[in-house]
Amino acid sequence: MTRLARLVAGIDAVNNAIGRGVAWLTLAMVLADALVVGLRYGFGIGWTGLQESVTYMHATVFLLAAAYALNRDDHVRVDIFQRQWSLRRRALVDLLGSLCLLLPVAVTLAALSLGYVADAWRRMETSAQPGGLPFVYLLKTLILVVAAQLAAAALARAGHSWLTLRDNPTEAGSWR
Repeated sequence: MTRLARLVAGIDAVNNAIGRGVAWLTLAMVLADALVVGLRYGFGIGWTGLQESVTYMHATVFLLAAAYALNRDDHVRVDIFQRQWSLRRRALVDLLGSLCLLLPVAVTLAALSLGYVADAWRRMETSAQPGGLPFVYLLKTLILVVAAQLAAAALARAGHSWLTLRDNPTEAGSWR
């Protein structure tokens, strides 16, 4: 296995582990939401912190599972043309898309959100709601984490594509 293949496999392994890990938050989110509804309508008790925790979990799942979905090809893709293409052509398009579209978007996201996240940390931003969670700055930090994950995923996809193009694959099978 080449160094590039090991690096790509490592990036994929990290993003897959994070994605599988945060997937469990969906169960916690459902249970917390059920508890919020049960407390509110069964006992007349409102719990702002618990309600906000559902939002935090949703944001965490959405952001941290993005690279996982990309890695598994579970993201939204309009492949009107791609399904008819050869493996080499798909690899070339993925290589160019990863380096010319996804990577610049991830870098731009990080650059544009850095000040926003830094300001939240400087103020140790908390919820504006009474009884809300005091971790808004941590939630905003996930923006930088997803940017880093997507940048790494873009490099991994580019690596997969490069290896496919280099090895001159046959038309059978998947290139990933």
